[in-house]
Amino acid sequence: MVKQAIEHLKPVLHKSAATQSRAGMTLSIDNSVMDRFGKLLRCTWSWLSGRHHDVVRGQDLLGIVLTINHIVLPLYLLFCPKQGRYNTTKADLLIFMLSRLKTACALEGVDITKIPLTMDSWFVSQPLRERLYRLGFTKIIIAGKSNYTFTIGKKKQTAPEWKKELLLDDPKWGIDVPSYRVWAQSPTFGSLILFFFRKSTTRSYYLMHFSQESMRGAEIWHIWQQHHLIECFWKSLKSIFHIRSMQLQGNGLYTALLIKVLAYLLALRMKARREFSKWTITQIMRYLSRHHDLRDFMTAHFQNAFSIT
Repeated sequence: MVKQAIEHLKPVLHKSAATQSRAGMTLSIDNSVMDRFGKLLRCTWSWLSGRHHDVVRGQDLLGIVLTINHIVLPLYLLFCPKQGRYNTTKADLLIFMLSRLKTACALEGVDITKIPLTMDSWFVSQPLRERLYRLGFTKIIIAGKSNYTFTIGKKKQTAPEWKKELLLDDPKWGIDVPSYRVWAQSPTFGSLILFFFRKSTTRSYYLMHFSQESMRGAEIWHIWQQHHLIECFWKSLKSIFHIRSMQLQGNGLYTALLIKVLAYLLALRMKARREFSKWTITQIMRYLSRHHDLRDFMTAHFQNAFSIT
């Protein structure tokens, strides 16, 4: 999967900073819980599900994807365990995954630490922030939790209270939502930039800017806008590629996942071709399902682009 990403990264990394920014390169990190009830399936435990807003029994899949030019390329997918001697917390798993990715990309001549990281609020912690710094990542945008307290100016109160009190600026160049960027002091994280924004008429959110360098509000917002693509990726795996139907036991769990991911990458390859460029992934997979001989299909559309022996 790394080689697929390198194919897209290298042409962009050799261009100007403006072109790289327009490409929307980010490393988005998120997890997805699949409710499963089988007793013999691997990595089946009780997890908090955002979909159900409750604890469910299932498998928790942690993923790192590269977003570039509105394309989502999976780099590392790992089922979270709750037993074992090493790397059983999500923070440990994440550092383990990023370390291996950094090494694999370095062998291809690409430094992925220059690419911004985006994460959801459950990743937020000062120890994780420091460990990411030690790995070399300098641009980190994380969704904020509601239970944190911040001091802005001389006033100290919780994030929900600040969301109600702060007056957001009208949409402007580079930021298409009402927003407000402000320096704050946190007893947990020290000095940092907060970016408040409102996506609807009733609900406001905020981001925590963990980067070692200051960023403008437009840059923070542009990076965070790519994060929803990993959620679209999870939806595709569940609704189109049916990862919930995987029933292989033991190491077969990853074999089944690999088959699903390869099918997703094939659909992306097809979408990159002119005759399929306006098709959705759902339409592409329906089209593929009508071709029973994969060898003939690959020969007709890709010729020597893939090995079919």
